[in-house]
Amino acid sequence: MQTEVSSMKTHNETKAPWWKRIMWLVIIYGASVLALGVVASLFRMMMTAAGMRSH
Repeated sequence: MQTEVSSMKTHNETKAPWWKRIMWLVIIYGASVLALGVVASLFRMMMTAAGMRSH
């Protein structure tokens, strides 16, 4: 009787090409930087509306 681990080893999986894996990494990184920029801008607008100014 095959165990789950040994059946996973015999299952042939094809890996995506390296450039697709790198592209996903770049897309996820870019999306996270964009999201951080949006959140930071929202906080800046709220703080300016509350009267907090840097000068």
